[in-house]
Amino acid sequence: MRLWWCLVALAVVLDCCPVHGEEDEEDFDMGDEVDIEDEPEPEVVKEKVIVQYVPPRAKGPTNFHDAFLDASAIGKRWVQSSAKKDGVDADLAKYDGKWSIEEPEDQPLQGDLGLVLKSKARHHAIGAMLDKPFVFDDEPFIVQYEVKFQNGMECGGAYIKLLSQTPDLELKNMQDKTPYTIMFGPDKCGNDQKLHFIFRHKNPVTGAYEEKHAKKPSGNFARIFTDKKTHLFTLVVNTDNNFEIFVDQASVSSGNLLEDMTPPVNPPEEIDDPNDEKPEDWDDRKKIPDPDASKPDDWDEDAPATIVDEDAVMPDGWLEDESELIDDPDAEKPDDWDEDMDGEWEPPKIKNPLCEDVGCGKWEKPTIPNPAYKGKWKPPMIDNPTYKGEWKPRRISNPEYFEDMEPFRMTTIAAVGLELWSMTDSILFDNFIVTSSRDVADEWAADTWALKQKQEGASGSADSVVSGLMNAAQDRPWLWAIYALVLIIPLFVCFRVCFRRSPSDAGEAKKSDAASPDDETKEEGEEGEEEEAGEEEEAGAAGEEEGEEGEGGVRQRKKATKADLEQSADQEDAPAESTEAAGDTVRKSPRKGKGKTRKE
Repeated sequence: MRLWWCLVALAVVLDCCPVHGEEDEEDFDMGDEVDIEDEPEPEVVKEKVIVQYVPPRAKGPTNFHDAFLDASAIGKRWVQSSAKKDGVDADLAKYDGKWSIEEPEDQPLQGDLGLVLKSKARHHAIGAMLDKPFVFDDEPFIVQYEVKFQNGMECGGAYIKLLSQTPDLELKNMQDKTPYTIMFGPDKCGNDQKLHFIFRHKNPVTGAYEEKHAKKPSGNFARIFTDKKTHLFTLVVNTDNNFEIFVDQASVSSGNLLEDMTPPVNPPEEIDDPNDEKPEDWDDRKKIPDPDASKPDDWDEDAPATIVDEDAVMPDGWLEDESELIDDPDAEKPDDWDEDMDGEWEPPKIKNPLCEDVGCGKWEKPTIPNPAYKGKWKPPMIDNPTYKGEWKPRRISNPEYFEDMEPFRMTTIAAVGLELWSMTDSILFDNFIVTSSRDVADEWAADTWALKQKQEGASGSADSVVSGLMNAAQDRPWLWAIYALVLIIPLFVCFRVCFRRSPSDAGEAKKSDAASPDDETKEEGEEGEEEEAGEEEEAGAAGEEEGEEGEGGVRQRKKATKADLEQSADQEDAPAESTEAAGDTVRKSPRKGKGKTRKE
């Protein structure tokens, strides 16, 4: 039964392991001779299925969509910025990062093109005007695009900016200060991973714009920066102010523009008066020193904290003439020591072994805490009778207060732009779409991203489970403990099942205990002798075993009964009882059910 459970446990563990090959369907006869060189096993080559790219078509109204069908679109539809970044050194101020429309390095769809950021450690800026400006009126806003970090991501962004419609908007002059309505997309530097959703809200009182940031997504999206696959990013902002963010069509964040943005869209009705000042006579001290307290006459502020222990005496055995450190007698001057260059060689110092017991060197009396020490005197603290509490400025009406219950109605969007800095190159963008229909966006994704996902998933399916677990643990470190338990528990159970001792084995071990010579000389047929009653003198046998002369030692055996035989199988060996009589040894066997011994 134990072997059966062991096999079951091993089967479970092996079943959890990935299988990287196929079993041979034919049985192999160990008696057959096979010439490995003459009959090599054919190598199985898995052919990669090539899927021809079919340009997608938007199946409904859009404000913008681009699948990069034209490799020469840069300079036409897509305009590269030639501006300079303000407040940066001249060498870095230019937006001179290179862009290209080309096929991915690992092509899931034959003939598919995308917009690729080609340079690292450079400022990049490129944009395209919408076919139709998006006006935030009575329809949802949806923007969707693909990103593929072909070389992973060390530090940089792949977010987009939906540029605001302004009279002076020129894509060739686009820079970091170009007004935008929404910024959306992934960003990473080191371990700081973000998925931005920022919108600029206009204060209807002052006319100033302020950035409103959505909370950090709760879903796991760390894998997008490392797996080198195509990922789909979707932002949906509804007319009721609710928004939702999707990565690969899975929701990772949602909220409301009025409730889940930082800082809040609507400012507080009241604020602290910036001109209010605390009065000079305002006492905000809870405790004060007691003005009526005085230092006691016997308080000595000059007394030291420690004094010499005058009662101390030098311990016996203290070696005042010995040094605490001595030259190492085992040290030798190195062969390459040059006294002209290195100076006179001196052996290193070690602790004097003679000082280990008591001590060496000049003995001085130790110091002890001074019982008269009190330190600097301070008056005790009492409640402040003039305490007025913590001062706070008075509250006044916020002169910039407003209440905007429809923050969805943002500034009209006129263009899509990419204004990025990256330490990693070869970031591919593809299949942009801006629309007010979720169905149109989903169908666009089905004709583009879904096909790529299928192809990339087929090529990397072997690592998908492991990479998924690793990525999940990046945001949730406590998952490592669960992974460890999942691995350790089956191994522990398998070990326990395979190597634990069963009760029957324990019984056999007791019966076969080699502590008694009676058991070693026991032969078949002694069962009949166990039924005989009486006592047997062992003096002769004892004399032979001990090799002594004199009176023979007598060993008596109690008549073995059936109850004794049954009981002896479950009892542990009892220590032998010994008595001495006239120099002879008398031994009583603890195994009453084992039968008589024979004279040796």
